[in-house]
Amino acid sequence: MGDKANAHPGAAGRATAADHPASVRNVVLVGHTGSGKTTLVEALALTAGAVNRAGRVEDGGTVSDYDEIEHRQQRSVQLSLVPVEWDGYKINLLDTPGYADFVGELRAGLRAADAALFVVSASDGVDGSTRMVWEECAAVGMPRAIVVTHLEAARADFEEMTRICAEAFGGDDPDAVLPLYLPLHGPQAPDGHAPVTGLIGLLSQKLFDYSTGERKESEPGEDQLPLIEDARNRLIEGIISESEDETLMDRYLGGEPIDFKTLVEDLERAVARGVFFPVLAAAPAAEGARQGLGTLELLELVTRGFPTPLEREAPKVTTVDGKPRELKLCDKDGPLVAEVVKTSSDPYVGRVSLVRVFSGTLHPDETVHVSGHGLADRGHEDHDVDERIGALSAPFGKQQRVLTHCIAGDLASVAKLSRAETGDTLSAKDDPLLMEPWEMPDPLLPLAIHAHSKADEDKLSQGLSRLVAEDPTMRLEQNQDTHQVVLWCLGEAHADVALERLRNRYGVQVDVVPHKVSLRETFAAKSAGRGRHVKQSGGHGQYAICEIEVEPLPGGSGIEFVDKVVGGAVPRQFIPSVEKGVRAQAARGVAAGYPLIDIRVTLLDGKAHSVDSSDAAFQTAGALALREAAADARIHLLEPVAEVSVLVGDDYVGAVMSDLSGRRGRVLGTEQTSNGRTLVRAEVPEIEIGRYAVDLRSLSHGTARFNRSYARHEPMPPQIAERLREEMRDAS
Repeated sequence: MGDKANAHPGAAGRATAADHPASVRNVVLVGHTGSGKTTLVEALALTAGAVNRAGRVEDGGTVSDYDEIEHRQQRSVQLSLVPVEWDGYKINLLDTPGYADFVGELRAGLRAADAALFVVSASDGVDGSTRMVWEECAAVGMPRAIVVTHLEAARADFEEMTRICAEAFGGDDPDAVLPLYLPLHGPQAPDGHAPVTGLIGLLSQKLFDYSTGERKESEPGEDQLPLIEDARNRLIEGIISESEDETLMDRYLGGEPIDFKTLVEDLERAVARGVFFPVLAAAPAAEGARQGLGTLELLELVTRGFPTPLEREAPKVTTVDGKPRELKLCDKDGPLVAEVVKTSSDPYVGRVSLVRVFSGTLHPDETVHVSGHGLADRGHEDHDVDERIGALSAPFGKQQRVLTHCIAGDLASVAKLSRAETGDTLSAKDDPLLMEPWEMPDPLLPLAIHAHSKADEDKLSQGLSRLVAEDPTMRLEQNQDTHQVVLWCLGEAHADVALERLRNRYGVQVDVVPHKVSLRETFAAKSAGRGRHVKQSGGHGQYAICEIEVEPLPGGSGIEFVDKVVGGAVPRQFIPSVEKGVRAQAARGVAAGYPLIDIRVTLLDGKAHSVDSSDAAFQTAGALALREAAADARIHLLEPVAEVSVLVGDDYVGAVMSDLSGRRGRVLGTEQTSNGRTLVRAEVPEIEIGRYAVDLRSLSHGTARFNRSYARHEPMPPQIAERLREEMRDAS
């Protein structure tokens, strides 16, 4: 692997339908923003013959980052598939965004892939979020390799970067992260920097010179072999330690030379099993060149070292009513099971679904069953519907290249699935099935919006429903308490992209308004009130008098109504009317316009008229009595309190706890977890954590995660409550 003397690029640039899962490789590229993932994808496409010059397809379009938003923001904001063919294999390259706000696109790429290339910049190093993704891949045993980019940077040091990667990714076994090649440097420039012009294979001990724009293989000089001896020995020992042949290490330590073919086969098996993680180097092709440095070596690694879809564990599948169903591993002739990993809208063809087929074969124009379950809390209704799909195609930049079929293990774009959303399962209409959904991060940054004009209001609902159908990391909330439409996002950049898509893709202009939390009111002490509703001005009059007592109850008690009327002062038929009036007034609030909760209202006495009393009159009297009781009492303003759990690196625990305290939070405790992290649990008023998703990322350099859940409402400090009341008075 990576040392074939006769390696050559395939001639085919157009992606076609794969005919067997063994010929497919699904690879996701992972790395922080600016690490060079998109550039690397385009370099691999160029080397494979899929583009005519770096980043361009035959008609001049780009293969990745082709969305207008990506052009404006100069970064990836969505998952992109670039299928290429090389040496008889179909390679589906999944380019993911590196910015934390778009982690949902990354998770979709991990779901669709069978192996991962971690792209690390030689000038920037390994950030905390990349380490966290590595741990996610390790938890599911996904095979991984590391690609070091930006070798042309003045501060680039491949050997040092390899050491950093071994520390960051090797865990207890840093010798599981080792280079397969060492870079060769050209003549030193006046600034002292020597550019990388080639590679030397540590196993084959051959030179691969890329200085002319195409790889040329040669034998190293006698003075060059000693330079790689230590690295070569470490690599061989690392490979042998993972070998299934337990005698190999003893033979090697005994001085027996190990056959090159045996080493390569053991290396390939160790990579495919996810126990050895090779480090490679790559650089884009120079202007007019056919091959970028290290791209052939990467293609060899992907095709020979990464697993086929046949080696991936079959997903958990049930019938739509929840009964388990066993699936044969990646059987192209089995029952159809496919998953929508990405949904997008095209102005010409409508909704386009990127699908990974796990079982069976998908054909154009067939009717499939679409099942979507488990995301009701994010504005996605459960649905089961039969739909006729349109054409199958392989996306390539803005192009869609028609496919005749898509077998198990492959990916394709499907048109005309109007109901399908990201995460949905496609199956045969006469055998509907449902895949277990993948884990999605919770959107924790609220964005309150309203339509800019009446014309926008008419289109807002449809635009928002399409937006959340495409991106399950967004949650749409119609808050009944605050009467706000809230779009919950992962961060500010995520919110910006959502607003831009609403505006440019769906033609909906919205205004962002301050997000409100659901406040409540309650009585601080016992109070009494008298409601008198008497009107007699000719004709049928209104007469109702009631006397009540109000007392506070513990949190979570709601509203209790107690009847203690004696002697029929209030006729039996009107007691429910008093309660109805009390509850209606409580819902409207008695002080600041927020719902009143956690009180007991006792009806003590009243008066009625044989002719003029009515249901409506006693409802009004009940409401008046509650308002009078509130006028003579101290009313607490209650704010919602959230239980917050923050998973943070040990280095940032003090800063996080101090920040939570500054938000009026109460730290409940800490718990040491694995990988040098601590779980901090606290209770914090929700009004203080509206932007916590953004602030925590800044505080922890992107390495912390948190979740929140409603705990209860509790009294707000008087000075803050008074400030809110003043703001309400000023607004009115």
